Parts: sequence; structure tokens; C-alpha cells
Amino acid sequence: MHAQRTLLASAVLSALTSVSFAQTTDKSLQTVTVTAAPFSSNEGDQILAPAKILSGDELRNKLGGSLGDTLSHELGVSSSSFGAGASRPIIRGLEGARVKVLQNGMAVSDVSGLSNDHAVATDGPTAKQIEILRGPAALLYGSGAIGGLVNVVNDRIPTTLATQPTGEAEMRYGTVDMAKNGSLSADTAAGPIGLHVDSSVRNANDYRIPGERIKGDAGSNTGTLPQSFSRQNSVGVGASFIQDWGHIGVSAAQINSRYGIPTLEGSQIEQKQNRYDLDALVNAPFSGFETFKFKLGYTDYSHSELDLQNVPQTNFANRSMETRAELTHAPVAGFHGTFGFQTENTHFSALNATNGAPDTVPVTRSTSSAVFLVEERDLGAVHMNAGLRLESVKRSPVGNLERTFDLTSYSVGGLWNFTPDYGFGATGSIAQRAPSADELYSGGPHDATATFDVGNPNFAKETSRNLELTLQKTKGLIRWKANLFETKARNFVYGQVAGNTVDENGNPGGALRERIFSQGDATIRGGEAEVTYNAHGNGISLRAFADTSHGSLDQAGSLPLQPATRYGVDVGYHEGPWRGGASLLRAERQERLASFETSDTPGYTLLDANLSYTWRVGSNDVTWFANAKNLLNQTVRVSTSLLKDVAPLPGRNMIVGLRTRF
Repeated sequence: MHAQRTLLASAVLSALTSVSFAQTTDKSLQTVTVTAAPFSSNEGDQILAPAKILSGDELRNKLGGSLGDTLSHELGVSSSSFGAGASRPIIRGLEGARVKVLQNGMAVSDVSGLSNDHAVATDGPTAKQIEILRGPAALLYGSGAIGGLVNVVNDRIPTTLATQPTGEAEMRYGTVDMAKNGSLSADTAAGPIGLHVDSSVRNANDYRIPGERIKGDAGSNTGTLPQSFSRQNSVGVGASFIQDWGHIGVSAAQINSRYGIPTLEGSQIEQKQNRYDLDALVNAPFSGFETFKFKLGYTDYSHSELDLQNVPQTNFANRSMETRAELTHAPVAGFHGTFGFQTENTHFSALNATNGAPDTVPVTRSTSSAVFLVEERDLGAVHMNAGLRLESVKRSPVGNLERTFDLTSYSVGGLWNFTPDYGFGATGSIAQRAPSADELYSGGPHDATATFDVGNPNFAKETSRNLELTLQKTKGLIRWKANLFETKARNFVYGQVAGNTVDENGNPGGALRERIFSQGDATIRGGEAEVTYNAHGNGISLRAFADTSHGSLDQAGSLPLQPATRYGVDVGYHEGPWRGGASLLRAERQERLASFETSDTPGYTLLDANLSYTWRVGSNDVTWFANAKNLLNQTVRVSTSLLKDVAPLPGRNMIVGLRTRF
């Protein structure tokens, strides 16, 4: 660990080469490529697959201790907020297995989709950009991505040859939890071989809270939130053979983390993942085709849930092998498209750490195979996009009922540019999802969430029908967009927390809440709007936004953990080496409760600010920055968190740091 910190500090203080500081003089939005889109489209082109790309200074200013924290202020995105270490993105009120998380276009293959206390096994500080994607393009990556997908891009396998060593290094410190962070990412080349290395370290203590810990209990104010610490380190290397015809490369990475679970009982999780990837691209593989892509990924994931005496209670493991191939054809009769196949083979277990018994979920092998097709075509002023995915999923548990699910998902949409710079779009889709192993086969205690989970092996596949309407202005200093959406889901799986409590064996009278997985028909409706002025130009920039969604079970009340209605405004300034800004976000009281929920969530106001200055040191660019979060020191409880009544978010946090690009 000491060697990692020394390397990071040396890179910050003595980078040898640089990328010059560029002052943006035009008033147009930066062009950002969406790597998870089927045709590597620009962000502004993603009408039928609404996208948000975080990169550069915007990503660094919003970077949090977890993926959910980093994305929690984006339009239509909230966070599960299960402490500082585990926080997964929620898109339009949909979470878990309905939001797929990728790394460089391949599944992260952790178990974060099974429970909110499980962290996403990916590293934000070394990411080059983070993409949020919905619509037809999501069908390339899984029929279950009803809410959409998040792709973390770190370019660990180089695709271009660096003419000189390049990279970025950063160190930062946060006051609310005494967080010390360092990260490094570097690329170079040796002849036709591109080389990459990245590493990061994070060490954060329990964070301070501004008021009472337990909602309504003034005597519970402890000053800090117990078991809210987070520690993580990662390292990754990659190499790629690059020629005019394309490239072929491999990478290896390891991520280790240990974080607290701030339930009233308290626990900890120790997590580790080894990951190996292969990536190949062939340009113009044969006549009539533009590119052929092939990816292979293997992950070996594990985590242990520990009690406060560091004694393991349950050991989770997930080994996964994924392959995917994509072939993009040249336009034929006006159609431009990508088709391919994907396979995945996983081996999941959650075993009692004492006797090795599968107390909660039986050892389960899951296999899936899929073919997919995405096409686009221009019809005059209308741009069309459509996708189809056929998939077969098999769940094979030890000692339980084997299930096979045949899934069909498709999407079609169109954008009508009814006048220059203005567009109206509509997208309709049907997506099917196979219930996960824990939804089917759970039957035991889950200590970190203090629940006794009960699944149902007879669940049917989940089917959602989705409609989205978009109206937007895409050019000029002032740009705006508005989205309306509706999802109607049949056989929607949700966890219903019963009023009774049981012990570790399911007998009445214990300390565990019984959580029974159930199915029902559900409807999710909502809208989003955003207006920007001079989003990336010099001088003053402005942004105003609002989002809302409501999910309900048909004739049975609201879905649990619904996001609050939010609105806010951002103000920014960029001139020469100076960059700064402030954002104000208001979340309203959330009173739409499921039948088994007993507590609403108070509204809150978040005020954040940032300031940075970039100067030249020799041939290097060095940036000092200061970010302030929750300046009003508000007690913030988010309605999408299972711990909303016992684990508020951090209080006022001042973050200072130094960054160099070389």
C-alpha cells in the first residue's frame, strides 16, 4: 500500500510530459463518443437511447465514494445509498437486476444487483467517462436492462497508440470522513504495442452527520455514523497490439475493498474481485461489413459479510465467463445495423462461513445465450432505430427446481426533426427479464440487511412494456429537453417486508425482518426536463432541471423505496485557467409508501460548490481544486435507501486536491 501511495504522489508532483490546457472559445457542446452505443454515436445523437456522459472536469467534480453517489444528481438517476461503501444507481425508480452495470462494455459480474448492501466492483477514480444509456442500444447488453445501463469506461485495453507517455494523476482529501484518495492512469507505446496501467487508493473513516442518527430520536446524535467507513484499492494493467486493421488486447485487474454497513446492528463487508478481459476489433473484416468486435471477460468475485468482531458470517462468491461478438454492416437499402451474440456462464454461492451450508441461497449455476440486432435508418426528416434480442436463461440450483426462461425483447423508435435544431421522438419497447437466483431460491438469513429472505422457484418471467416521448432543442446557446415515460410491468418482482420477525432459522421472535419476494403487476410513470445555457463555453453557464417518477403496484399501493421529486439549478463559470460553479438541488418530501412501509422521507436542500485553477509547471498542467458538498449541513435521508431512517447522508464536506495531466 505504501508503494502505491508513493507512486501516486510522485506522479502528481513530477509528471514529465503534458497535454496543453485548452481554452474553449466556441459556444457548442463538446463532442463525446458513447462507447456503449451500437454505432459509437455522439452524446447529442442519442435521442432514441437517451444518454448522459460524465467525463473530464465534470466527472472529477461529481466523483463520489461509490458509483451511485457519483451519479445521484443526474437527470432521472438516484442512489440506493446503503452507507458510503455500497451505493448503486437507480434509474427512473428501477434498480438491482433491472439496471445493468458494465465496465468497458462488459458486465461487472459482481453481486451488487442482488442486494443493496453489496458494492459495485468497479473503480470510479480511474474512469475516463461514465455513460448512462437507455432505449434500443440497451438490448445489446441484456433483456433485463429495463431501467437502462451504466457503462464505466477506463480504456484499460488501449485502442490507439500514444505518441508519448500520457496520463492523469490525482490526490484529494475530504474533511467529513478524513478521506484520503489517490489515483493514477497512464498510457504509453512500445512500437505497435499500446500499454496501460492504472491504480487507486481510498481510505475514509466513519463520516460525520449533522443531526440525529435515528429519525425522530434526538438522543441518537452520535456526531459520526458508526460503520460508515470505506477503504478500497485497485490496480489494472493492459496491453494491445494495434495496427491499421484494428487491434487485439488483454487486461488484468484487481479490486479490494472493505466497508461498513451502518444498520443499527452493524456489520462489515470485505470484497475482492480479479478480472481478466480480451478485446479485439477488425476494421472492414470483409466486403459489406464495417467492423467485427469480439470481447471475452472472466471474473472471480467474492465477499465476506463480517460481524463487528470481524468474524465471517456468510461468504458470497460469483465466477463468471462472458463472451460477446458484434458485426456492424455497411448500409444496405438505407439500413445500418449491428448484430451479434452473447453468452454468459456464472457460478454463484452464498455459504455459511462456519459450516459451508447454503443457508440463504443454494449454489446456483446460471447460463444464458442471446442473439441481438440493432438497426437504424433515415426516412427523410425522421430517423428510425430498432432493436431485437432473443435470449435463453437457465438457473440450475443444487437441490432445487431448475428453471429455463425464453426471453424476447424488442424496441422501436423514431426522431422527427420537424424544424432545424428541434426534434420530437418516441420510443416503444417490450423487455423481458428472468428472475435472479436470490428471487427464485432464497430461503435463509441475510445478516448485512438484517432480513430473512424467502424466494419462490415458481416465479414467471417479468415482462415490461415501455413508452417514452421526447421533445428537445439540440443546437444554440440555449438547449433543452423534456421526457415523459411509462413502464407497465407484468409479474414484477419485489421484496415485501412483513411485519413479523424471525431468527436465523426462520422461527418467530428473532431479530430478522422477514422479506418475502413477491410478484405483481406494476406501473411506473414519470417525467424529466432540463434547460442549459452555454453548457461548455467560456463565461457563465446555467442549467435548470427537474425529475419525478412514481411506481405503484396495480390496486395495491406504491412500490417500495420510491425516489422523491427533485428540481434544481446549476451555475458555472469558466474563463482561462479558472473554473467554478455551484448547484442547488431540492428534493421534496416523499410520502408515497408501500403498504408495508411505515415512514415517509423529509424533504431536503443540497448546496454544492466547486472551484479550480490550472497552471503550467514546466511542460505540465497542474490543477488545484476545492469542492464543497452539503454546504448547508442538512440532515439528508434519501427515500430510495433501505437505511433512510437510521443512516443519513454525510454532513458538510470540504474536498481539496491536486491533479495533473501529463
